[in-house]
Amino acid sequence: MRVAMIGSGYVGLVSGACFADFGHTVTCIDKDSGKIERLKAGIMPIFEPGLEGLVASNTSQGRLFFDTEAAAAVKNADTVFIAVGTPSRRGDGHADLSFVYAVAEEIADLIEGFTVIVTKSTVPVGTGDEIERIIRARRPDADFAVVSNPEFLREGAAINDFKRPDRVVVGTDDERAREVMRQLYRPLNLNETPLVFTDRRTSELIKYAANAFLALKITFINEMADLCEAVGADVQHVSRGIGLDGRIGSKFLHAGPGYGGSCFPKDTLALVRTARDAGAPVTLVETTVKVNDARKKAMAGRVVDALDGDVRGKTIAVLGLAFKPNTDDMRDAPALDIIPALQAMGAKIQAFDPEAMHEAQKFLTNVDYKTGPYEALEGADAMVLITEWDRFRALDLDRVKALLKTPVVVDLRNVYSPDQVRAAGLRYCSIGRA
Repeated sequence: MRVAMIGSGYVGLVSGACFADFGHTVTCIDKDSGKIERLKAGIMPIFEPGLEGLVASNTSQGRLFFDTEAAAAVKNADTVFIAVGTPSRRGDGHADLSFVYAVAEEIADLIEGFTVIVTKSTVPVGTGDEIERIIRARRPDADFAVVSNPEFLREGAAINDFKRPDRVVVGTDDERAREVMRQLYRPLNLNETPLVFTDRRTSELIKYAANAFLALKITFINEMADLCEAVGADVQHVSRGIGLDGRIGSKFLHAGPGYGGSCFPKDTLALVRTARDAGAPVTLVETTVKVNDARKKAMAGRVVDALDGDVRGKTIAVLGLAFKPNTDDMRDAPALDIIPALQAMGAKIQAFDPEAMHEAQKFLTNVDYKTGPYEALEGADAMVLITEWDRFRALDLDRVKALLKTPVVVDLRNVYSPDQVRAAGLRYCSIGRA
């Protein structure tokens, strides 16, 4: 099939490359000419494991193309995907749909023959209705269907998530569109992937409901971690004990400094706003947003406590800046709350992240960025582990102790065994453990 992917950011690029790998002919389109030129040269705008090779392979085999102009690709496409950003709108938290609607205006004049317009961007309930209205107003004669097909990609594991998904959700009442979507995802039949068909509004809500539930699980285990510390329990054992219950499941039950990234913060906030507007407030999600925001801000206090209540003039070594491992994404990362708070209290920061330092420099100033974890530790008064990259899971603890000015380790991801760290002569502070 012929696919036009409007938007070559995280979702659009990964989806486009994976569809091409399925055997479809895909053109990824973006207004950013610099990005398109870099993609043509094989330079990825994001870090995602396996993406560079996937793009190179499908480009060389003539299935994946990049362009700044949509006309030719849209005219010939069986499906046109809208995969542009929907950031939180400044001031009220609603999803900013201006990019989505601009794409709808543009492609309305370009489509020929029956075309399936697919919303891949995360959008509030009813957005598909408005996309259809926009296109119909401009092209009353056009033969098209608007479909919701939300993405469920984890940064750092996106290619596997696309090719081996738990499910594919498609929202449409148009039987012709259903058949097009069946053919588009037919390569997943080998894995017997459930293809869930529903109406468009339900599909749009499924995406928000899924992310809100996962954010709630993270926030729940973080609150349990605080309770564990207060009563002398171990949150990792609590997590395992409840996660083995099939009704609960073990995923997203890892205590830490709070969730961040490109999805959970904006999607939970957008769901809250949508629910309020509909007169059906989601108070659990509202509380989740508040608790998570407060938690990220409170993490700096744990570092201060570990250094006897004062960080003025002290140097803190921060390991990990991205919101999670295997990505360079800094959006709403806990480090963006923790580091400025420590700096405001007089601390100096030297930091290292395997992939995110270039992005971090756009948000964090007066940070001494180092070339490796041990370089970041040299002469520091404490090591603070914020992101659990594999590179940080087996540090030489004797070397860590030798490099630090004072032997303090604050592990906000519970990567290490307390006994192991203390045996190396280090003072160890973690999350939800005595």
